[in-house]
Amino acid sequence: MSMMIRSKVVKIGNSRGVRIPRTLLEQASLTVDVEMCVDGNKLIIQSAQQVRKGWGTQFAAMAAQSDDQQLIQGSTSQWDEDEWTW
Repeated sequence: MSMMIRSKVVKIGNSRGVRIPRTLLEQASLTVDVEMCVDGNKLIIQSAQQVRKGWGTQFAAMAAQSDDQQLIQGSTSQWDEDEWTW
């Protein structure tokens, strides 16, 4: 069941803010980084998606299946050959 709590919009410098009670933060799993958008007359605040979340696990699975090879072979430049340490 959804909990309804009233709050006030307060001035914070040139912006405005709303204090969000701990219980709502916990229910919504909101942490430090959030994303906000407007849908009609509703302000939606949700946890920010973690960029590249789970990539490490997926790369390890690719390596285990030998699916981590270069797709284009021999595409190195002279700079790659002379300057880069592989």
